[in-house]
Amino acid sequence: MTSNLIRFDRQHRDTLGVFEVVPCIDGIPLTKLIDTFEIGAGMQPAGDAYGGLIPQYFRFGPMENHFRGQSTDAMGPKTPLLGCECGEWGCWPLLAGITATPDHVNWGSFEQPHRKRRDYSGFGPFRFDRLQYADAVRVLSAALDSDET
Repeated sequence: MTSNLIRFDRQHRDTLGVFEVVPCIDGIPLTKLIDTFEIGAGMQPAGDAYGGLIPQYFRFGPMENHFRGQSTDAMGPKTPLLGCECGEWGCWPLLAGITATPDHVNWGSFEQPHRKRRDYSGFGPFRFDRLQYADAVRVLSAALDSDET
């Protein structure tokens, strides 16, 4: 099984005047990947429903912990990877189970907690090389730290 490549884009959200974090898998924003999946599966609502996570709006803690699935139990054992397009992650989050092995970090068991009947079994799982994943999170953390100074 091959590994996916991950990076975390920190981009300015002009409509809100804040920075958001959008994971990109193999160069494609997770927002686009999930939109394509939900639209293709005939889910309603779908398309442009998700936005990146906004650290200024919620204290996720260190990104190293958050993207290892150790940030919050607010939505149970799963981790928010995306929030609502409105900026609040709890409004319309995309959640996933994050598991780590000595060699890989895996994202799977995706869900939209406000639509329990939705079937995301065809979405992912995504498997990342643990060192490449750790490097991507470090780059994100450094960028967010520079925002605070």
